[in-house]
Amino acid sequence: MNDLTKDSDRLLNDGRRLLVDNRAGGRHRHVSIGKGSAEMKTRHFVGKIKRIVIAIAAIVMAATVAGLIIDGIGFTGIIVTFLAIVAAVVSFGAFPKMKVPRRADLNKGDVGQMVGRTELWLEAQRPALPPPAVTLVDQIGVQLDALGLQLQTIDQNHPAAHEVRKLVGEHLPEMVDSYRKVPASLRTEKRAGATPDEQLTQGLGNISREIDSVTRQLAAGALDDLAIKNRFLDYKYGATPDALPDHSKDPA
Repeated sequence: MNDLTKDSDRLLNDGRRLLVDNRAGGRHRHVSIGKGSAEMKTRHFVGKIKRIVIAIAAIVMAATVAGLIIDGIGFTGIIVTFLAIVAAVVSFGAFPKMKVPRRADLNKGDVGQMVGRTELWLEAQRPALPPPAVTLVDQIGVQLDALGLQLQTIDQNHPAAHEVRKLVGEHLPEMVDSYRKVPASLRTEKRAGATPDEQLTQGLGNISREIDSVTRQLAAGALDDLAIKNRFLDYKYGATPDALPDHSKDPA
């Protein structure tokens, strides 16, 4: 009877953990929300691979030199070399771990770097956010990618760059941090007409719309330039082929 009770309790606990995991975005919480954070993870992974390759090369070289000096390392030497390689792969594969940027560091460097760091920081916050907010965070990640491309073409002192710093580097993380400071038991209780969950979701929605607005403003210049070039080509080379008269039916 005690065993059945323990099994039931274990299953209930597993179910609760699964429910919490699903509410936090399930397995998707490990997926990058944008290209900026994905590139940072890729660079980190490539760095690990390089360290592993260098370590293996050094171990093999050391074993080769030792074999030349003592006329062979024997079976024991081969085992030791193999174990050293395994240890190197495990050690450099596990460490150093990818560090989540601190909130205080998000707004440092150029605006493009700030966007990537903010994406990585937001990914780490997803498990603590309600499902609607997680959806918005994923959406914001895609928007930040588009915004990052626009930011590559403007000066760091451009007014739009300062606006992005305030919006993405300050207001966004401040809102998420403020929400996380609210005890979990109080996040579904209404205060000032809305629950903290609802306030966070509404705030992220406002930020998402503002990011879209800034991106459109920055793209306006490129769109105008494209329209001007199109009109110039139309003026220079005349009507398009579709508008030219069809002489195929004229009598020979």
